[in-house]
Amino acid sequence: MTVLGEPVRGTYADTGGRSRPVLEWVLPAGTTAVASTVLGGGLGRRQWVVNAEVGLDYAHGDPSVHVAEIAAGLGLDPSTGMGLLTAASVLDVATTVDEGVECAATVGLSTPTWAAAADGSWSTWAAGTINIVCWVPVPLSGAALVNAVITATEAKAQCLGEAGVPGSGTASDAVAVCCPTGATVPYGGPRSEWGARLARAVHRAVGRGTAAHRAGHR
Repeated sequence: MTVLGEPVRGTYADTGGRSRPVLEWVLPAGTTAVASTVLGGGLGRRQWVVNAEVGLDYAHGDPSVHVAEIAAGLGLDPSTGMGLLTAASVLDVATTVDEGVECAATVGLSTPTWAAAADGSWSTWAAGTINIVCWVPVPLSGAALVNAVITATEAKAQCLGEAGVPGSGTASDAVAVCCPTGATVPYGGPRSEWGARLARAVHRAVGRGTAAHRAGHR
């Protein structure tokens, strides 16, 4: 049985009253996560994840408040989960599994950018966003969780480079790595047992999401 394979697909009304899709995953009891999400980011216990679709012209003054409102509208307690936003099609979510490690990615490439680009090298921003949610089925230490975020990011950048995308990501990318609570596994780098599986799962999911994005923008 997978954790991320079958998200609940719902809808919410955006600020203009338009119905937009949102994905919801319920996490196993006792899940620990590290995340850069606008809601529920950082390190801690988490019960759910939502990934909500917004428009390319998204301009809410406080995205964390907005995604909390979306979560509450779905009957979730905003203090117990993680929320992500993206202008990518969340219904095109790409989910992959590599020896127990799972990754769900939604990929928007409206404004790719290089991480080390000089200030002023780009003047426009759109809410494209690559959102990555991962599940590792063994307890990772705090250091291993941080390392897993690096590993997932490296795998994303590798995939984009191989696909010829002119950037290492977008300015609003987010990642969440979830696992059972504990500290059994000390390492999460790309050549560790579980880090390697994570990297391959992320690489394939971002690759599929990139293909879906390009197909939808031809």
